[in-house]
Amino acid sequence: MSRRIEIELTSTRPDGTWTWRAAGAREPKGVLDATVLPGPSKVGDIFRADVETELDGTRVLSVSTIKGKAEKGGLLEILPSSKDFEPVTQQLATRGRNDRGDRSDRGDRGDRRDRPARRPEGDRPARTDGDRRPRREGAAPAGAGAGAGAGAGADRRPRRDGDRPARAGGEAGAGDRRPRPNFTAPPELAQRPKPKRLKPGRAHRAAVLADLPEAQRPVAERALQGGIPAVRQAVQEQNARLKAAGQEEIPAAGLIQMAEQLLPKLRVAEWLDRADAAKADLAELALPDLRSVVAASEDPVVARDESTRALAAELKQALITKQESELLLWLDDITSALTVGRVVRALKLSSLPPKAGVRLPPELAVKLAEGAITSLAADAMPDRWVAVLEAAAFAPMRSLIKPAAPPATVSDELTATVKRLAPALPQIAALFGIEVTGGSSMPKPLRPARPGPPARKPAAATPRAAAAPTEAVAAEVVVVEVETAAVEVETAAVEVAVVEVAVVEVETAAVEAAAEVEAVADVETAADAEPEAPAEPA
Repeated sequence: MSRRIEIELTSTRPDGTWTWRAAGAREPKGVLDATVLPGPSKVGDIFRADVETELDGTRVLSVSTIKGKAEKGGLLEILPSSKDFEPVTQQLATRGRNDRGDRSDRGDRGDRRDRPARRPEGDRPARTDGDRRPRREGAAPAGAGAGAGAGAGADRRPRRDGDRPARAGGEAGAGDRRPRPNFTAPPELAQRPKPKRLKPGRAHRAAVLADLPEAQRPVAERALQGGIPAVRQAVQEQNARLKAAGQEEIPAAGLIQMAEQLLPKLRVAEWLDRADAAKADLAELALPDLRSVVAASEDPVVARDESTRALAAELKQALITKQESELLLWLDDITSALTVGRVVRALKLSSLPPKAGVRLPPELAVKLAEGAITSLAADAMPDRWVAVLEAAAFAPMRSLIKPAAPPATVSDELTATVKRLAPALPQIAALFGIEVTGGSSMPKPLRPARPGPPARKPAAATPRAAAAPTEAVAAEVVVVEVETAAVEVETAAVEVAVVEVAVVEVETAAVEAAAEVEAVADVETAADAEPEAPAEPA
């Protein structure tokens, strides 16, 4: 069956034939006779040809010229003009402030002295009831003159403080205003730069995988992801698919044994990647990440390798130095926050030491407890009590915080907070008449809520001055809670690292136990295979 394509003449032959190829392409190509061409041709001409593909190649049946595109008609012709071109410009005049309001600058409007005088007030026609506009209550009539005393002009002037009516239960004027609370937000503290998180490379792991045979790489990659359980799960899933397809299952014992043999080498390579990354950013690395790398170096598989011993010793010494410097910075941050009056921040920081088991100095603990007691004054707002109690419940000196009296105003939120924190702060719960039952579980810190859309201000809102302290306290609480959440995430990362080390130790112990069992079995087999010695003659 023939088809139509565009061909291009590439060369001519002495026998009168032409070579061709598809226009703009290398294939198809072939030879055609000059008799099929529509007229005189030259190399590079493009024709439309009907071709047929056979086993020997493509044969040209007929050739025709390509029609050019017809010119568009109905176009308007632009005739030139002998007139000079004059561009049109536009400039808008700006309106000044005195265009209407100031009568001294009238421009070209002229003087208005030739206008007739206005009619006196008494000559104006009286309005009908339909034309009369509604008046405010207490306003003077529209026809009242300037001599009416308390007329419309006198009623529209700004009212001074002395003209305000007396409030119920108070004196007239400005003396009946309620005093606004004088609250000054504590100054902001200088934020330390955030430490870098550990970002290990893959150089050592890639080198180990490159040295393995192609058949062992998938098993090694799966072992790197989740250890022996991940390999076992992958084998089970693959066997389930093979069973569903009616194919033969893969023996799992051989793959698991292969993973057990590769796992020590992979663990060492993985730790070396993490250790190199920690050493590169040692000065700016987060303390929990460095601690996790050092904890992973205690893995028996890693510790037995000679290539890890020097690097592990260097990181252990760096961890000791970094913990001492972080401890000094921690005490400095608590002192600075307490000095400027940020008690909530100081309490939060005291519950997050850089190293577990570090005790707060007694002098600093007493100062921090005194600052918390000062914040829990009887005239303090309930929101302030809530913020301080949430931070004090997890501080190491919480037993020293003993306010003299409960607040004058107790809100529902404050009561609920005291009930929740009662096991940690029994002395404060006693001020509110809340009894702590025996065996009550200790509370946990609140998780910071995700920021939502800004809430609209209600119609009947509290005075601005009274809301300012609440907003400042709430802002301080949000900042401290965000910092607490960040530290908790870092602590969780360390716990995960410790769990990983424990899993590795269990897997290593299982591998060693299996090796010992095989060794014992080999010894027993060898003992059974030895021939019994002949009995000596009596």
